[in-house]
Amino acid sequence: MSDFIAAEDRAILAAHQLDSFEALWALELDAVDEPNTERGGYSTVSRLQLGEHAYYLKRQSNHLTRSLRHPFGEPTFARELRNIEHYRQLGIPALQAAFFAQRRLAGKQCAILLTRALDGWRDLDSWLRDWPSHPAAQRLAIVQACGELARRLHEARQVHGCFYPKHIFLREQADGFQAQLIDLEKTRGLWFGQRDRIKDLEPLLRRAGAWSEAEVSTLLLAYVQTNEQLPAWRQRLDARQRNKEMRR
Repeated sequence: MSDFIAAEDRAILAAHQLDSFEALWALELDAVDEPNTERGGYSTVSRLQLGEHAYYLKRQSNHLTRSLRHPFGEPTFARELRNIEHYRQLGIPALQAAFFAQRRLAGKQCAILLTRALDGWRDLDSWLRDWPSHPAAQRLAIVQACGELARRLHEARQVHGCFYPKHIFLREQADGFQAQLIDLEKTRGLWFGQRDRIKDLEPLLRRAGAWSEAEVSTLLLAYVQTNEQLPAWRQRLDARQRNKEMRR
């Protein structure tokens, strides 16, 4: 995959002499969390502030995913960039990439993915931690935004694959909430119809245990857009949740 620089960020990165793999790779920044070492290599995330513009700089070495197209592996960031761009083309609200490049250093596959920081947005996970303290109208607006996001995602024939509260970001506005997705590494096409939809939705409902029955119904109504379908969808989601619990 060739180097990628978003048109909106090219001048900003160039002004700070950070419009190349080498410059971004050499930056000394503190990581915002522990390195991810699940795939044998490592992957780190750091915040990068360039004047008024904020980014998250993700760097990885031999942190690979394998597929039929790449049987020997490719950086997971390469796949995520393709998915970010695919979501953008489909009109699915999601994080935006500013820069991507990959190199082989000392025999290792290394990659950089720079994304725009979601300042002003808050992940659903943090909202859920003190859920009862929020006004009822605000809670319903958040739940509705999540349901609408899920509908847009699945109507575009995409499955997120990790549709969890920590991957849904929300921003309040005059008429409700906007919602968008991050962490698109595992996203894929929606191949199996309702089965895929249920598989994507159920983890969200399972992790959002603070939601009341009425709030879950609000989410599903925003998703299916008809009251007649609510009982059937709730029954299927409950059945999958019971099945997951029995396997633990």
